[in-house]
Amino acid sequence: MKKRFTLSIFTENIVGILNQVTIIFTRRHINIESIVVSESEMDGIHRYTLVISETDEVVRKVVLQLEKQVDIIKALYHEDKDVIYQEIALFKMPSDVLIKGGEAEKIVRKHFARIISVEEGFIILEKTGHKEETQKLFNELKPYGVLEFVRSGRIAITKPMKTLETILKN
Repeated sequence: MKKRFTLSIFTENIVGILNQVTIIFTRRHINIESIVVSESEMDGIHRYTLVISETDEVVRKVVLQLEKQVDIIKALYHEDKDVIYQEIALFKMPSDVLIKGGEAEKIVRKHFARIISVEEGFIILEKTGHKEETQKLFNELKPYGVLEFVRSGRIAITKPMKTLETILKN
């Protein structure tokens, strides 16, 4: 049975590593639902956070294959219950829709979105949460004229008290 997994892949910051990572998923016909790359807590080490929906067996095999790559330091997988995760979404809305103080403003307040920029003609809103939460806000604001919408991929931290340094020592 397929379920959602968050993969954490640690690498050095070198040209072409993203391709090395994604080709493993492409060859196995695994869709990457979300991917975020950032620096990690260790200097010179980057963290790739990927979200996929697969079976336990397939995920274990993929992680083993990832770790065989010379440029990959460590690869781990986690179920949703084992990570704290968030995404961020930005919404560009026409100014007049929110300035009127009508239903659109109530929707924004109900979802605890915040205004991060007021420009001539439009307002930029930010909502942090799970994908389902940001999607729900988008669906409710859509009738009021969402001009642009973008959502980041998942960022995640594991619940077990393990640091990258500890994981690498083991």
